[in-house]
Amino acid sequence: MGGQYIKMILVMLGTQNNSFNRLLEQIDNLIQEEKIQEEVIVQAGYTKYKSKNMEIFDLISKDEIQRYQQEASYVITHGGAGSIITSLKYGKKVIAVPRKHEYGEHVNNHQEEIVELFSKKGYILGVEDVKDLEEAIKKINNIITSQIPEELTLKHNDYETSISTKELNIQFDTTNAVNNAYKVGRTGNLLQNDLTILQTKFQKKQFTLNLTLDIESLKKQLQDISGKLPDKVKESSYYIEGSNLILTKGETGAVVDVDKTASEIIEQIQNLNVKNNTIEIATEEKSPSALDIDSIHSELYSEAKDAYFTQNPYSIYPSENGVDFAISIDDAKAMLKEDKDEYSIPLKVLYPSVTTNMLGTEAFPNLLSQYSTSYSTKNQKRTTNLRLAANKINGTVLMPGETFSYNKVVGERTIAAGYQEAPIYVSGKVVDGLGGGICQITTTLYNAVVYANLEIVERSNHQFVPSYAPASRDATVVYGSIDFKFKNNRNYPIKILCSVQNGIANFQIYGLKTDNDYEVVISNRVTGTTSNAIYSEAYKILKQNGQVVSSTLLSQDVYKRH
Repeated sequence: MGGQYIKMILVMLGTQNNSFNRLLEQIDNLIQEEKIQEEVIVQAGYTKYKSKNMEIFDLISKDEIQRYQQEASYVITHGGAGSIITSLKYGKKVIAVPRKHEYGEHVNNHQEEIVELFSKKGYILGVEDVKDLEEAIKKINNIITSQIPEELTLKHNDYETSISTKELNIQFDTTNAVNNAYKVGRTGNLLQNDLTILQTKFQKKQFTLNLTLDIESLKKQLQDISGKLPDKVKESSYYIEGSNLILTKGETGAVVDVDKTASEIIEQIQNLNVKNNTIEIATEEKSPSALDIDSIHSELYSEAKDAYFTQNPYSIYPSENGVDFAISIDDAKAMLKEDKDEYSIPLKVLYPSVTTNMLGTEAFPNLLSQYSTSYSTKNQKRTTNLRLAANKINGTVLMPGETFSYNKVVGERTIAAGYQEAPIYVSGKVVDGLGGGICQITTTLYNAVVYANLEIVERSNHQFVPSYAPASRDATVVYGSIDFKFKNNRNYPIKILCSVQNGIANFQIYGLKTDNDYEVVISNRVTGTTSNAIYSEAYKILKQNGQVVSSTLLSQDVYKRH
């Protein structure tokens, strides 16, 4: 009797002395009509029936019957409580056909009563007449679970929502209930047994369907609903807007009574009464938490932290700004005594004594790269623009993984910022424009960044090849539209130093050299020309000990001809 049965129906007739051929005949017919296509194993007991369509055993060991129960797709059984109990224990769907006294299949009809009780509850699928077995087989996959919808509808006044039952992992424990049913008609003498059975029919004796579910998941879903109620409690809150802390008073409202609502849901599921029912959400009134100035100040306040570095191990600790109330705590408390829905407390920034940019070159011990370009000192306005842009960048420190944005650091080029009219490229022409010349600063920085082997994030070429850099070695910017960005892809911070003086714009990038650093070479060439355009490309070549390690395309550019 070995073997693994993938699709198999187990038929259990128990150990009663009476035959139950009526059931087996019907199953046999359904097999012949191909209404049943699974393999059928029968534990027949004292029922003597021969069939070429089923594998029939009289009495088999407990271990064997349990194995078959575990392997079966579902179980067809007589109305014996023992067979029902063990099948449900293994989580099997059960079709129960009661033995009947009128056919000589049992001494009484108590199996009918047991089957009726539990089929009404949805624990099993009961079949009164074997002729209905075919229909029962079609329905078997819908037992119990079909009575639990995927979502439960919950209501609070005019508000309606739902929760998912899939997340609750609902499991029914029918063993205890069937054990109780098993006791019906099994105690006392025959007269007492029949009386008990009769009483269950007319008194509607009930048995409890035990279930387990993920109570934490249920409570979490109910707590989430609390925040969605139209009349929910509005908690006191605060947030920073500009240089002010905005405090808002809360409002009394409703919250879900999680325990009470959860209990009601469990009861409804237990009674298999949730298919089309709407469950009322139990709520309770709750007042918002009071605004606590001391707690808010404690949470908000932070000290300014000075930047510093250590040599062994090498590490730079950047500066951090702090924040505090711009008024005293007592004044803030006095403000809350006013009858208002919203309050504004001014804030102040606490600045460190030593910023990260103030750290000297001793904190950045090695020159990683430098690059210079020349400019004419005759155009004072253009020179002014170069110096303004360079001064914004000078001293910038980038931590590992941090991205530099030229437009963000330099800012908008405005008259208020000191920028002057100087030549720029506009629509293929050279005209005077505010901030003219600063792209030379961008270009100089770009080359220094490439030589430091930092990661280029965003770079664009000019319309024309500029006078201060060869093709594919330049970088242009336009505030609000075109930016130059790069990322510090090293494991340590870097510092950018720059100067504009005596006709030379110079950039230096400092940091900590490691054994993994390479010598960087930039190779650029013009790849083609037309009457209107110049085509070029540039490569970044990495060398170590004089040997080429890699060659990477930096850019492919197209320029207009003058």
